[in-house]
Amino acid sequence: MVDDALIRRLPKAELHCHLDGSLRPETLLELAQAAGQPLPAGDVPGLLRAMRVPDNCSLETYLSCFAITLGVLQSADALERAAFELAEDMAAEGAWYLEVRFAPILSTQGGLSPDDAIVAVRAGLARAEGAHGIATGIIVCALRHLSPEASLAAARLAVAHRADGVVGFDLAGPEAGHPPQTHASAFLFAREHDLACTCHAGEGDGADSVRAAIHRCGADRIGHGTRLLLDPALTAYAVDRRIPIEICLTSNVQTSATPDYASHPLRAYFDRGLPVVLCTDNRLMSGTTLVAEYAHAARALHFSFEELAAIARTGLASAFQPWAERQAWLRRFDAALAAIRSAAPIPPVTARA
Repeated sequence: MVDDALIRRLPKAELHCHLDGSLRPETLLELAQAAGQPLPAGDVPGLLRAMRVPDNCSLETYLSCFAITLGVLQSADALERAAFELAEDMAAEGAWYLEVRFAPILSTQGGLSPDDAIVAVRAGLARAEGAHGIATGIIVCALRHLSPEASLAAARLAVAHRADGVVGFDLAGPEAGHPPQTHASAFLFAREHDLACTCHAGEGDGADSVRAAIHRCGADRIGHGTRLLLDPALTAYAVDRRIPIEICLTSNVQTSATPDYASHPLRAYFDRGLPVVLCTDNRLMSGTTLVAEYAHAARALHFSFEELAAIARTGLASAFQPWAERQAWLRRFDAALAAIRSAAPIPPVTARA
């Protein structure tokens, strides 16, 4: 089997990671104690257990845990620290590039403006870039349960802060009853201002939500897309148009988008030639790491090291960064992969069940 040490050596990109779902438990505890905010547990082991969402719940239950973490992310210092630590942790797991996504409007309860929130996150990421050599970008999230006007304001905010490291726009939040096309004007504004777009779809709703995200919103990538396979024609379109799917195995099991790891459509997507990228979604709520997500693909879906390397390469190629930068990363990746192959025998393809 492919072991964690080998996965850690593999250069990777993390393209779907929520800041407010990825705090270190130690940091959550410290910030909450300083703010006098109650927590579901008073120590790190207890907090880890309490914050991890159980498997096979609903997306709405999963999202309810964010009220706890958002309670401590209401100051510039807290946002900067959370961003720095997330990038630091990703770099330690072999990530060359990290896109951090969050909804700035949710960090304004303590007096910050959405602009202040973006600047604070950028400061933390910049500090991590200098300390650990990881490249980063910010994706601004709109929330689908809010009004189309609020989403348009989020898109305007994202465009206004491109100089502060914003590389993309996203629509997140509960999917059922909140179709992407309701927020099409926000996506149109982002695209008309040359900002890349991704969209949560096909996790808490059906394949029609993916269809709307692609055709009505013009998304360049799809977040989750777990139910895309239910629409064969759209799946073929995504393959032909090379639309990357941001796969989050653990959170998909937790939200009942798939019953278990072995049933996840990742293998089917990969075998059909769909560009897929492995991501963590929410490290704290899912109790996961980027290394762990690759390990789940290896152990439950029988991905070989070479197949995992192809996924990792797709991640770097699919980043919301200039193509020249991505080409440089891919050349470095190919050289790094050759070095990994020469240093240790690569495990053979494991027979699939």
